[in-house]
Amino acid sequence: MNYTIEYFHPRVQAEIESWPDGILADYARMVELLMDFGPNLRMPHSRAMGGGLFELWPRGREGIGRVFYCFVVSQRVVILHAFVKKTQDTREQELRIARKRMKELQND
Repeated sequence: MNYTIEYFHPRVQAEIESWPDGILADYARMVELLMDFGPNLRMPHSRAMGGGLFELWPRGREGIGRVFYCFVVSQRVVILHAFVKKTQDTREQELRIARKRMKELQND
């Protein structure tokens, strides 16, 4: 059962494509796993954030990325928000952006 990957907005995809090579390579590997396993992909690759929001943790020698995503009908995964972490904690503002975008999808 394969899932398709979509991006909430072209800017989200552009942000990810601008990441350092190591983090981007790990992201590409994780997306392949996500397409294969869908909601069955779990730790250490993916973590549920509650309310239907999930997080990927791509890593490279350059640092750690964070990718928030959700599942929508017809085997679709929507990448909502992505950034490279600068601090240990995931900032609440980043979570708010992802949750707001997920809500916009649900209201369409």
